[in-house]
Amino acid sequence: MKDNQIGRLLRDLWLDLQEPDIFWQVVVLAGCVLAAWWLAQLLRWRAPEDSSRALKHGAAAFRRVLFPLLAMLLLFAGRAVLGQWHKTNLLSVAVPLFGSLAGIRCVVYLLRLSFSQSAWLDASERAIALLVWGALVLHLTGILPELVDLLEGIRLPVGRQALSLWTLASVAFWVLVTLLLALWVGGVLEARLLRSQQLDSSLRVVFARLARAVILVAAVLVVLPLLGVDLTVLSVFGGALGVGLGFGLQKIASNYVSGFIILLDRSIRIGDLITADNQHGVVTRITTRYAVLRSLAGVEAIIPNDALVTTTVLNHSYTDKQVRVAVRLQVAYGTQIEPVQALLAEIAL
Repeated sequence: MKDNQIGRLLRDLWLDLQEPDIFWQVVVLAGCVLAAWWLAQLLRWRAPEDSSRALKHGAAAFRRVLFPLLAMLLLFAGRAVLGQWHKTNLLSVAVPLFGSLAGIRCVVYLLRLSFSQSAWLDASERAIALLVWGALVLHLTGILPELVDLLEGIRLPVGRQALSLWTLASVAFWVLVTLLLALWVGGVLEARLLRSQQLDSSLRVVFARLARAVILVAAVLVVLPLLGVDLTVLSVFGGALGVGLGFGLQKIASNYVSGFIILLDRSIRIGDLITADNQHGVVTRITTRYAVLRSLAGVEAIIPNDALVTTTVLNHSYTDKQVRVAVRLQVAYGTQIEPVQALLAEIAL
């Protein structure tokens, strides 16, 4: 193992643990952490309910990183003061740990913005923390450079090139980071388009979907050349995708194209009352794969877009939003009909 400065720091820390001076480092560490927690509670700020979405997201991100950043700054100051009389190896190790905690919270928050309805984030937050702290431990112990050299020596043929395992891992990491940023930007742009009142609801959905797809493709095409990857490598994956579309992904591709057809020709729009595939209800959502029908009883049916294009669909509100809904009503024999009709008319209005 290479004898670097950080490795010596860990050895000095082990020696400090066997000396009485460690007491003062523990006191300073505990005091800085408690002070950071108290200041974070004091400075915790929430945006008003009528604030913009960007301001609310900024306030939420500030609250998440406030505690580790305050702890790191206080530990910097405490290390400088205590270093006048005692060794501070424990504090030197604690500083990057709190810095990595701030980075982890930022990453997880960006993931929550990009995948707001994904349940897997709760389970993956711990995995992300372990990954970041594991990389930090490898760096502190000096193993990371040797691991990088080992991965650089393993080369795999990809198309016309032979890429090292470290290059592939770096490409995968930065592509993932770029995609997450692109998803976040696409989500913000999509939210703005969907809130626009100057466009038809169907066109808003189309432009939002296209904007997100264009941003994702552009992000990948930009990051790969920056990492030294020849774009001709993508031809291998393009061929595999074509084979997949030919054999097993026809329905998925058909639903995707059908979704854009429905949104562009506006034959079915959000809010329409339709009957399709033996289902009757109001269209509440149209995605790239399916449409959601909410029946009058509150039951939601998921209809593939392909079925809405290739089968007969009854659109009860295509030209006129005023529709008639038949409701069976029974009254007892001998009931006066006129009061019942008046009551029904009052309820309908």
